[in-house]
Amino acid sequence: MKAINIKEKFSKFHKNWHPHQIAVVDDMQVILAKLKGEFVWHSHDNEDELFQVIKGTLHMQFRASTGETGSEGGIRTEIVNEGEFIVVPKGVEHNPCTKNDEEVHVLLFEKLCTAHTGNVKHERTQTEYPKI
Repeated sequence: MKAINIKEKFSKFHKNWHPHQIAVVDDMQVILAKLKGEFVWHSHDNEDELFQVIKGTLHMQFRASTGETGSEGGIRTEIVNEGEFIVVPKGVEHNPCTKNDEEVHVLLFEKLCTAHTGNVKHERTQTEYPKI
């Protein structure tokens, strides 16, 4: 048992959209990732995901339900600021992104079995997360 310095862990990698595992809690994993630009629309059928913003501003896009207010073009965006987190429930289609060329640092908490991009296969899909 040892304290984990999140800032130090972020300094160990530079690639965007490539999660790194920093801890395991029962059947859950704690992941760090650097995000820049737009990711991939996807959902996770059986797992929730928690995104905590450590640095920057995350724009979490969701497909808007019919008649939902505050959506544009069928997409609703939740702004998640530094120090805040958002939980994406299982089965909800989402697309994390950043704006204005900003690199955003996030901590994710999810089940070990969670596929990076759910059932979607994309060039950004990662199947293994380096442990740092």
